[in-house]
Amino acid sequence: MPLEKVLLAKPRGFCAGVVRAVDIVNIALDVYEKPLYVRKEIVHNRHVVEELRTKGAVFVDTLLEVPSGATVVFSAHGVAPEVREKAKAKNLKVIDATCPLVTKVHLEAVKYAREGYTIVLIGHKGHEEVIGTMGEAPMVLISSRDEVSHLNPTDPTRIAYLTQTTLSLDETRDIILALRERFPSIVGPPSEDICYATQNRQEAVQAITRHADLILVIGSANSSNSNRLVEEAQKSGSRAYLIDDVRDIQESWLDGVRVVGVTAGASAPEILVQQVVEHLKSRGAAIVEEFETTKEDVHFALPANLGNDLEAKDRVQA
Repeated sequence: MPLEKVLLAKPRGFCAGVVRAVDIVNIALDVYEKPLYVRKEIVHNRHVVEELRTKGAVFVDTLLEVPSGATVVFSAHGVAPEVREKAKAKNLKVIDATCPLVTKVHLEAVKYAREGYTIVLIGHKGHEEVIGTMGEAPMVLISSRDEVSHLNPTDPTRIAYLTQTTLSLDETRDIILALRERFPSIVGPPSEDICYATQNRQEAVQAITRHADLILVIGSANSSNSNRLVEEAQKSGSRAYLIDDVRDIQESWLDGVRVVGVTAGASAPEILVQQVVEHLKSRGAAIVEEFETTKEDVHFALPANLGNDLEAKDRVQA
């Protein structure tokens, strides 16, 4: 059976938070003196990080690597208050690229802590976003329904939950249901913290699995939302693989495949998608079709201090 069609999930790729974060680094490279330091990967995609590195961004793991008085960008995943204090102590100029939807979770954590709740965070241990959120207040991290039975809050009537923004919708709903069954008075945010882009991309990949023989998800291995897309496709009964770029495609995957579904995690650039499409066309796919499940029109403003410095530079150059 020859390869005939490529079905492109839409929405796919960059979300508003990633667009904002990448724009912040690019603008900062133009506005401020180099070197410009970026704490951690600005977003979890190897290609994005390497491109920014070639432009002069210096990626560091800790602020110990940043000289006093330098300019540093915080990644889209957010940081704990302790990191902000260390930046202040070193007199660093901070440009905060934290996704506004992650900031929302941080503010919710502070609110619940002030109100005396035991906080349960649903998320993946070691993920940058989780590390930052857990720095805001004491909380318990769980990642599965089974762990709910091990929770022993001081006051079972004063318990609240929060979620990492890049989780599986279905699994998170299952965990929240278990929490509500065990703790009927549990409270949570006004809406689930899983971000709109994560939800939209998961729904889009679920939709194309019904029409494709194979799903390719473009994204780096450390991208939580990209891994969730693979899982969603597999749960729907499809063969699905995570690839960093076109070079990761194994030709044996395409044997007997008529339709390939393609999507990309929220931190994967569109150029990688198009490279995959071109490869599949060279293998015989004469039809490339987008399958749109929802429209996205979300935009986030730049940090105020970066916007002001950009305007000041523009005035000087005018």
